[in-house]
Amino acid sequence: MKRRRVKITGIGPVTPAGIGKEEFWKGILEPVSRVRVFTKLDEGLGPFVAAYIDRFDLGRYVDCSLLPKGAARHTLFAVGGTALAIRDAGISIDELAAANTVVVTGSSIMDFGGILSSVDSVVQKGARGALPRSIYNVGHGCVANAVNQVLGIPARTVAMSNQCCSGLDAIGYAASIIAYGEAEIAICGGTEAPLHRFPLVEFRAAELTPATTEMPERLARPFDLWRTTGVVGEGACMLVLEPESSPRLGYSYIMGYGFANDDTDNLCGGMKAAGKLAAAEANIRLSEIEVISAWGPGHKLIDRGEAKAMRALFGANLDGMPTGSIKAAIGTPLGAAPAIQVAVAALGHRHRIIPPTINWDFPDPDCQFRLSNRSMAVNHDITLVNSHGLGSVNSSLILQRC
Repeated sequence: MKRRRVKITGIGPVTPAGIGKEEFWKGILEPVSRVRVFTKLDEGLGPFVAAYIDRFDLGRYVDCSLLPKGAARHTLFAVGGTALAIRDAGISIDELAAANTVVVTGSSIMDFGGILSSVDSVVQKGARGALPRSIYNVGHGCVANAVNQVLGIPARTVAMSNQCCSGLDAIGYAASIIAYGEAEIAICGGTEAPLHRFPLVEFRAAELTPATTEMPERLARPFDLWRTTGVVGEGACMLVLEPESSPRLGYSYIMGYGFANDDTDNLCGGMKAAGKLAAAEANIRLSEIEVISAWGPGHKLIDRGEAKAMRALFGANLDGMPTGSIKAAIGTPLGAAPAIQVAVAALGHRHRIIPPTINWDFPDPDCQFRLSNRSMAVNHDITLVNSHGLGSVNSSLILQRC
């Protein structure tokens, strides 16, 4: 079968910058960091900062009685994001049921909240304290299954887990299913809720989140000379994908997807190969890419590695290419982060705007991107979305304005 063009027709963000397309877009354009002191852990564990969602009422979007009992927080985010994306696309449940729909979710880690609750219960009570429901709620596949259960449709489901690239991989895989006619509608994206004592203490020990709470709103500084490390966040973004022939208006076409690993001692070097593979699948020249949605978590080495990889990929063309990172605004919600970036890129195509790279105040000569700490009005059609994860994994997606 001839490969079909695939378009994004619905966007459902659940983030610290806003929930739902309109609120999120307004929030992500503000030069405001949502990183704050995180006080929900035992003080004896030390200081933490995070970008987190204060209030999330899933009952505003779905019938919560349909959820599996004890569903994890990241599952709730994904279900809410799905409801928002479907509403944005204007698709009915009957249409989903009749369209050979697939659900593809991506997440980096399992439900540590549920795991820790069960472990604590067993430590305190012995074997009789085991919580059987944990088995049905903590795994990656439980997210996609819960989405399917709440929708009440016979969708096929699959879960992707590839570190922080998970959400982008889920979108790339779902797009290929639509492109080759294996389904007519795909619900896909990433979700993450890692703000538990584990893995937060490990992230801090690995210097992947700050060990201070001083001026929390300034701690995430993508590509800034004085950056130190990233900040962990939570959230989700689910998308509706359909073939070009769908009557619904699209935001962007998903043109190409690629993934690659770093070589030894070349952090983020695999981003170059992933970008080239995505461009090859999109059947475009690298010179046609106009904007970069950077991974840019604000980590001293990762930001530098991404800059080096993009210079190797684009050469002198990189100098004039508008680039942005949203990580100072919402932290890095692990596998959900690149799915949120895709939403930003798609909304950026519609509105011709690139959100600010917050806290980029002192340019690092090792990170020579065209950045701005204010929104940029850019009339652009093609965007490259980057992602990187522990274990030297990288994924890239190329979007073209519909």
